[in-house]
Amino acid sequence: MKRLLALSLVLALPGCGLRPLYAGGGAGPIAQSLRSVAVAPIEGKTGWLVRTALEDRLGGRPGGSARYRLEVLLDDNITAFGIRADDAPTRERRTLRARYKLIEQARGTVVLDATAGSDVGIDVVSSEYATVAAEQTALERLAPLIADQIVTRLALYARNQGGPAQ
Repeated sequence: MKRLLALSLVLALPGCGLRPLYAGGGAGPIAQSLRSVAVAPIEGKTGWLVRTALEDRLGGRPGGSARYRLEVLLDDNITAFGIRADDAPTRERRTLRARYKLIEQARGTVVLDATAGSDVGIDVVSSEYATVAAEQTALERLAPLIADQIVTRLALYARNQGGPAQ
């Protein structure tokens, strides 16, 4: 009975409509679509971290022709909470939000306008240096998370809309 159930599930799986997003690996249509996206410069150190993470994930070639341009605006915020009796914070939350637009360069039209965001908790300790280092480490952890969210959304757009390579 268990074997029959397992066999029926295996046979039903192709009919469920699930498809691998990155089928074909680096030569697949989604990967080709992602390589046709150029990332516009993003202001500041946080912008550099996010842009570098995006470029690593998109796999574009510098100087190559891009059909799309990705513009990203960042909002980086540190909020103190867990306040002690002497009004000193014991915890901070670093929040990084990105509003991004995918623009088809030939027509100058926005084809995708979305947001991504994440946050990280930081322990505030008596050493100011340690707290600043923890804030920097939090930023370095947030940048790739934001880039992953953006690239996943771009890949879904490419799959659903036909993207530049399909």
